Amino acid sequence: MIEPTFRTAAVDEVPALLAFWARAAEGTSITDDPDGLARLIGRDPQALIVAEHDGAVVGTVIAGWDGWRCHLYRLAVDPDHRRQGIGAALLAAAERRFEALGGRRADAMVLDRNELGQRTWANAGYAAEPQWSRWVKPLGDPLGG
Repeated sequence: MIEPTFRTAAVDEVPALLAFWARAAEGTSITDDPDGLARLIGRDPQALIVAEHDGAVVGTVIAGWDGWRCHLYRLAVDPDHRRQGIGAALLAAAERRFEALGGRRADAMVLDRNELGQRTWANAGYAAEPQWSRWVKPLGDPLGG
């Protein structure tokens, strides 16, 4: 069992964090690119919480606060370090951040096919709300034209 340390991410880590997510996270997002991640860290430097052990990233969670709601994204734990409480510790850190900011409820988006993720969220006390559906619309021209 390892004892990771927790800290926030820095802009110079963007390439390493994207590589970590490619290895440890389920699925990709439209914002999983250097500009999107750098923009997040620049706008809210406390949002991206990193678990680290012996100088290596072993987990992440984005604890996004928009002043109204608490949103959790990119909870990911290195496959070689799973089932050691890292995900639960990251969620606890995110929840402390939200509580300090005045947040009242946290939510997370979990892929329907991500059974491991669903178990992790359920074990942390989160539950799916079947009355909601996610509606999305990509903004701008994704091809830059």
